[in-house]
Amino acid sequence: MQDPTSRAAGIALDLAVTIRHDGHGGVADDLTCPEGLTAWVRAHPGTVPDAGAYTADAGTLTAVRELRAAVRALFARAVRPAAPSPADAARLLPVTEALARLNAAAARTPTVPVLRWPDDADPVVHHRPADGQADLIALLAQAAVAFLAGPGRERLRACHAPRCVRYFLKEHPRQEWCTPSCGNRARVARHHERHRRPA
Repeated sequence: MQDPTSRAAGIALDLAVTIRHDGHGGVADDLTCPEGLTAWVRAHPGTVPDAGAYTADAGTLTAVRELRAAVRALFARAVRPAAPSPADAARLLPVTEALARLNAAAARTPTVPVLRWPDDADPVVHHRPADGQADLIALLAQAAVAFLAGPGRERLRACHAPRCVRYFLKEHPRQEWCTPSCGNRARVARHHERHRRPA
């Protein structure tokens, strides 16, 4: 079973990387319409109760996109002094606005801690909505808060391979890119740059 910290990191990163490289030198956004958000939630079982039957509306889409902008701004702060994702560099929210937006979203649904202690594992605290009603925006914001306040934040990096706009968690000391294909693109770009310069 995935621990809550890993789950929070996973969903926070997954939200951030709904802005991604489109494969043609541009940036794609997976959350441009309610159907895109519906597909994203359904692809992430456990995000909200009964995620497989979830259907987004325009208001929820707007709120999730605003939350994503705040999360990406705070991710950019977390990777300092390194540069943020190129997708964010020119349009980051001010940190105070990003924090206010994230905290307001997290407060949409008050939560209560619930202790679970399986026979074969250590006790784990889960948080559930105090009123029993889950709110997608609050759940995503609370996951981002847990990730940004947790130890995983230290491993957060922005990938700087050509055309990549992703954030990722560094898994080993020598990892520089989010995927091996990004590493290949970066090496090819450096090779071409070296051979293009006059001697």
